[in-house]
Amino acid sequence: MTDTITEIPASPVPLASHGADPLTGRFVTPGDKAISHGALVLGALAVGRTTIEGLLESAEVMAMAVALRQLGVRIEASGGAWYVHGLGVGGLLAPAARLDLKNSDIGLDLLLGLVAPYSFASRFTGGPALMRRPLRALLEALEPIGVAIEESVDSGLPLTLRGPTAPLPVQQVMTAPSEPIKSALLLAAAQMAGTSTVVEPVPTRDHVEKLLAAFGATIGTTADEAGATTISITGLTELRPCHVQVPGDPTSAAYPLVAALIVPGSDLLVENVLVNPTRTGLIDTLLEMGGDVQFLNQREIAGEHVADLRVRSSRLKGIRIAAEHAAIMLDDIPALAMAAAYAQGETVIEGLAELRQGERDRLAALAAGLATTKVTVAEGDTSLTIGGEGKVEGGGMVISRGDPAIAMSFLVLGLASRHRVSLDDTSAIAEHFPGFVTALTAVGARFEPVKGRSS
Repeated sequence: MTDTITEIPASPVPLASHGADPLTGRFVTPGDKAISHGALVLGALAVGRTTIEGLLESAEVMAMAVALRQLGVRIEASGGAWYVHGLGVGGLLAPAARLDLKNSDIGLDLLLGLVAPYSFASRFTGGPALMRRPLRALLEALEPIGVAIEESVDSGLPLTLRGPTAPLPVQQVMTAPSEPIKSALLLAAAQMAGTSTVVEPVPTRDHVEKLLAAFGATIGTTADEAGATTISITGLTELRPCHVQVPGDPTSAAYPLVAALIVPGSDLLVENVLVNPTRTGLIDTLLEMGGDVQFLNQREIAGEHVADLRVRSSRLKGIRIAAEHAAIMLDDIPALAMAAAYAQGETVIEGLAELRQGERDRLAALAAGLATTKVTVAEGDTSLTIGGEGKVEGGGMVISRGDPAIAMSFLVLGLASRHRVSLDDTSAIAEHFPGFVTALTAVGARFEPVKGRSS
């Protein structure tokens, strides 16, 4: 175990996949990224020592740990667990240097909310992908608190934020669903006097609310008949340290799930998967496509529903996925696209405009990679139409664009294709899923180095 940031190799790491054995045995899912971030943050605001087991030790989560240390929080790792010695609500210290969140969008959102009520200046920076991310909507949501932006480039990073001397409670009625904005506002509200409310038009991921409640915050949620949710929180309530067991990340579990569905003869147990209703969009879709996925050993951990998933190779069918359904599983669309490539009949996925954000343009990367591997694909402005033949020819060199989800997804695609699938660079995988290749190899996957630019 280490408490240093996982370094991403400076040079590209090409890799290919092909000819997997049936995937069998047990696959232990790494800790959920969002809950790992949230547990560190809430531990920093509690009074005393919080213990975290199952923390995702990715580059992004480690960047959060480093940033919290810069805010005065003592964080250490020992004996398979992480320990956060919290400073209490309102107890953070002014950072002497820029807070570098690498490429962690979740980490940046949470830290912006965390420091918003403090009158000192906080300077933020990040990796190439994060530097390109627009922050205007989040910064505008923080302005009514009294936050001042002293430096920013095109409403993004690098950024210097200074909180007010007397922050005002949050009274936010959101016109569009945004879990990042909601979570940032709740972290700010927990550290300000008075009662704050956030109203969201439809429910979004609620990990921060669950963690706040577990740490002792005075927080409540009510829903109206139209589906809108009002979250109320009373600030300056002393938070108590917790023992947090981080459940497995369903987005990380997506890759072994899809791999087991498409590799003939597979019968794999994917363990410790978070099945929070706001995070099961992909699993629900795979079931609709005819995937054989069983929920076993269902239990509750730290207020979250968790299960082991038994998945067996299946004959998948193409389906149409409406925009409102795609919206709750955008992080899982790359893995879903690989399942669709092996389905009988076309799969149409709508509502993918968000995948075009940033220079990576994940929607274009998916379409280009599928075409390279000879999968029938049509790219729309906000949609993707995939497959129909029930098999994948493979071959070619897929360009990952430095996107870990693209790299992992197409490595999965190659496990059952006729010819091997090669990736130009898999180095970014360590940002999200350290040990991805090792873990899949242990259950039957096969990967091989790429010596040239052809397969």
